[in-house]
Amino acid sequence: MKIDYRWAVAALALAVAGCGKQDATDTGAASNAASPATPAPDGKDWTETVVATPEGGFRMGNPDAPVKLVEYASLTCPHCADFSINGAPKLRDEYVRTGKVSWEFRTFVLNPVDVAVSLLASCQGEGPFFKLVEQTYAEQKNWGAQVSKIPNAEITRIQGLPENQQFGALATAAGMDQFYRARGLSKDKADQCLSDKANLDRLIAIRDRGANQDKITGTPSFLINGKLAEGAFDWNSLSAQLKTAVGS
Repeated sequence: MKIDYRWAVAALALAVAGCGKQDATDTGAASNAASPATPAPDGKDWTETVVATPEGGFRMGNPDAPVKLVEYASLTCPHCADFSINGAPKLRDEYVRTGKVSWEFRTFVLNPVDVAVSLLASCQGEGPFFKLVEQTYAEQKNWGAQVSKIPNAEITRIQGLPENQQFGALATAAGMDQFYRARGLSKDKADQCLSDKANLDRLIAIRDRGANQDKITGTPSFLINGKLAEGAFDWNSLSAQLKTAVGS
């Protein structure tokens, strides 16, 4: 799907529409169970190391890992949710935990709902980020259905608000403020994150870098050591390239 990005809340029709790689299916979906975790040679669990990156994402793992994986993903993208459910546990346990691969997640926003959810997911910082993303994807169908029920009159009202109030109002209408508050995010902190222009600018910068520098045309997309992993859109296709990169 060609990326069509507009900041007006009127673009809500795109909120839960398909993302990139429309013909993708994860043939590993039959089993959601992660493989048994492989212990790191030095006993360190690198999945416990998460930092914010200068590029605006969050990186889990060994900063000196020989293989550096970057995932560009939209939180409203069904294929990204499939990868999170079927592939991310295996990526984490088989590659990141041991220090062989670091995994950076960059939120590639496609629509206004993406923006609101991405702001909330990152609001609590490094520690809970990956777990919140996992939970957001696991519940994507449920909160996506809530988005589709927002009345047109409410969409029009939100569109008429000042820009710094629009994403907060959208999060409330979609029930996402409650979703994250149930996971430890205070109302004051959520309101601050949703209205802070610096946070919005960070998401725009990630998207611009992805589209212009890293040639991202759909989600999910992956970079391995700075190069686009052509044809990788699910765990099976990505894991084959990771095996080659780590030499196993």
